[in-house]
Amino acid sequence: MTSGNIDKFRMLLTETMNELNESIKYLKEASRPIEPSCALGRLTRMEAIGEKGVNEAILARSKARLIRLENAMERIAAGTYGICVKCKQEIPGGRLEAVPEALICVNCAGK
Repeated sequence: MTSGNIDKFRMLLTETMNELNESIKYLKEASRPIEPSCALGRLTRMEAIGEKGVNEAILARSKARLIRLENAMERIAAGTYGICVKCKQEIPGGRLEAVPEALICVNCAGK
């Protein structure tokens, strides 16, 4: 992988991480406990509890993806970014554009 491609993917990773950090801030706020003293009707409270659960699930997935993106940045620093961990071949740029934290190529993922 050329240094120009590495820089492109470093920027993509940084942008994605920044977007996730912003989302995580919002999701933390949206996942706060619902106060029992809050003047909500029974159905509205049930909807709020359901929405809180959805936000918590999205928050957990966002945090996990952020960790994978940070690991990808470490692989860039180590010089191993874009190399499949299974077959040791270069991961195609299209796959890395779609999933910048990818560890394996499409062929190995299909096996």
